[in-house]
Amino acid sequence: MTVGRFIIGLLVGVIFCVSHADTFAQTAGSLVIAGNGPEQTTIEALARAFERTNPRAYIDILWDENSKPLQLVTTGQAQIAVTGAEDPALAATQIGWDGIGILVHLSNFTKEVTKQQVADIFSGKIKEWSELGGPETKILLIDRPRNQNVREAFETHLGIVGKIPDSTKVIGGDEVVMKTVVGTLPPLSAAAYISLSTGLSAVSNGVAVRLLPLDKVEPETPTVKDGRYSLRRPLLLLSKKEPNPLVEAFSKFALSPPGQAIIGEIYVPMPNK
Repeated sequence: MTVGRFIIGLLVGVIFCVSHADTFAQTAGSLVIAGNGPEQTTIEALARAFERTNPRAYIDILWDENSKPLQLVTTGQAQIAVTGAEDPALAATQIGWDGIGILVHLSNFTKEVTKQQVADIFSGKIKEWSELGGPETKILLIDRPRNQNVREAFETHLGIVGKIPDSTKVIGGDEVVMKTVVGTLPPLSAAAYISLSTGLSAVSNGVAVRLLPLDKVEPETPTVKDGRYSLRRPLLLLSKKEPNPLVEAFSKFALSPPGQAIIGEIYVPMPNK
């Protein structure tokens, strides 16, 4: 072998090694994902699956219903915030959909509601179930904390931002919301909104609750996916706009077939392109 060929071969080998090292380095490092909504189980499953395929990557889940995920990303305490609404200052990647179900007690015989009626219920304009063809009882509203993305999406969709009465009972987690609806006296008075995935699971497991059809559309996975059920929120990963290889790798994994399969266990995956 001539000296020239040896040098060329050496250079090619170095370039090959550097190229592969850079590719592998993109999936190495630590990542903090913050959230406060019902998506924790899904995000944790995604994180563990991502770690299995990327042994040099470590993901820490920072989840608290009282936290402010966007603020944590902005201050650098987290790299990804799981939300249901975009922020112009941050980059957003949508990884799925979740409906927002209108939850009532099983004994409440109100047949259905329109989107406008839901807005009127939660802004305090409609005060009795009888105004909707339901029982002769006052509506007891259950709201969610202001920092939770499900509330932000709910208010924005209905055009009632800041209009839910201050006297409304505020409850954090979906499970506690359901227990409150079931245990409220009289039982058919409560009205709440909840992650549709959680609500559908409760109904199928025999919990004494109902999800009201909206604008004559049943709250189901297919209707959320194709948009017929209009009260839905995107599942978003928000991060700083500056390039971050690990953030990009996790986002791509969430949109890959294995990631979408995990998301589809609870939520509605993205439509196939």
